[in-house]
Amino acid sequence: MKSLNKILFLGLAFVLALGGCKKEETQVVLNPNAKLTGSLSASTLALLKDNETKDALTVNWVKPDFGFPAAATYEVHIDKRGGTFASPVVISGGTSLAKVFKTSELNNLLINMGTTAGSVADVDVKVKCLFGASNVLETPVMNLKVTTYADKLDLSTIWGVVGSATPGGWNGPDMPMYKTAVTNELVAYVTLIAGDIKFRTNNDWTTNLGGSNGTLSAGGANIAVTAGTYKITMNPVALTYKIEPFTWGIVGSATTNGWNGPDMPMWYDATVDLWRAEVKLVAGDIKFRQNNAWTTEFGGSAGALVAGGANIAVTAGTYLITADFKNLKYTITPYKPIGIVGDATPNGWGGPDIKFTYDLSTKTWYLNNVTLTAAQIKFRENDAWDNNWGSTNSTEPDPIAASGGLKTGGKNFGVTAGVWSFTLDLTDANNPKYTAKKK
Repeated sequence: MKSLNKILFLGLAFVLALGGCKKEETQVVLNPNAKLTGSLSASTLALLKDNETKDALTVNWVKPDFGFPAAATYEVHIDKRGGTFASPVVISGGTSLAKVFKTSELNNLLINMGTTAGSVADVDVKVKCLFGASNVLETPVMNLKVTTYADKLDLSTIWGVVGSATPGGWNGPDMPMYKTAVTNELVAYVTLIAGDIKFRTNNDWTTNLGGSNGTLSAGGANIAVTAGTYKITMNPVALTYKIEPFTWGIVGSATTNGWNGPDMPMWYDATVDLWRAEVKLVAGDIKFRQNNAWTTEFGGSAGALVAGGANIAVTAGTYLITADFKNLKYTITPYKPIGIVGDATPNGWGGPDIKFTYDLSTKTWYLNNVTLTAAQIKFRENDAWDNNWGSTNSTEPDPIAASGGLKTGGKNFGVTAGVWSFTLDLTDANNPKYTAKKK
């Protein structure tokens, strides 16, 4: 009997102990008065391309009083004025209490929303606070009026240079002619072989001009040229033309051929109306000069060109160099080329890679009309594997699509044999993208 009593006593003690150890549940209740407020650093903006790297707009918000410690994240939502925010542009703010937009970032965002470049964009902005599984707070809608700028110049025309002296021959495609500051005057910067040229519209013979001694006529005679690099100006209204030897180049102790040249050639980029070159330099000095001669030359400092000015000192490296000989400005920027590599390319996985061209206006990389075999490719920087991009898929080869996302160190893409063109958008390191098109 004593044993039974002892067992009952121990059982009762155990039950009482369990009851004593039970913790009270802490109930978290959201402050019913919690709210999210926000503000814009400006309600009206006029964006300028010259300020593209500067801060343009700051969206600020105040952390709500949740009534308890909350791990909240924030998003900035932007929609066209009067929209429903059903499909807004969403920019992550993380855990910060502000989002700063650079001029180029805001300009590109608005244009990609469908705003016409150079026009006024009326948009609505709000901030969302996300915490927990389904809790969301929003700021009231804030109105913003922004004048955007055209990020890419359109100097294109319907006119081109055609002929046996051009790379495309008499069948084209023609060498493009561009608008100039002079009314009705067009220009082309071309390298020709010995032969003949004419001018025509839309790569077609319906409207064509030929002639001699600087004078043109409809359907006129072929114009004979010798091999060389030229600036060709043509006025289809006044029916005049001029062909003159013309180059811009980089010369100096930092260049391949030193101060005596021949100079490292620059090429005309009509999308930004600048002369540019991608060059590898040693430590030394450079200047810019025309036609490999000292008759017309520029030096300078701090980005300003000066006729006959001081040498420009550079350190060893690979650079993208631009020169604006109208507004007397230059830039020298470290440059790491992007290429396409793989057994679908002529040089295989060992490279050297087929190089893309950097688009100064859109900040993207493009490679047009490259011939590939049926095999695999990836994209990489500087002919090395330190930075490379592939498919976001988990298996390879992933058949390349018309467009899609890229992943750093991702899987190989598979391509079919043919002529391809690619564009890479690496402006957002967290969201790199590509487009691909096969002829």
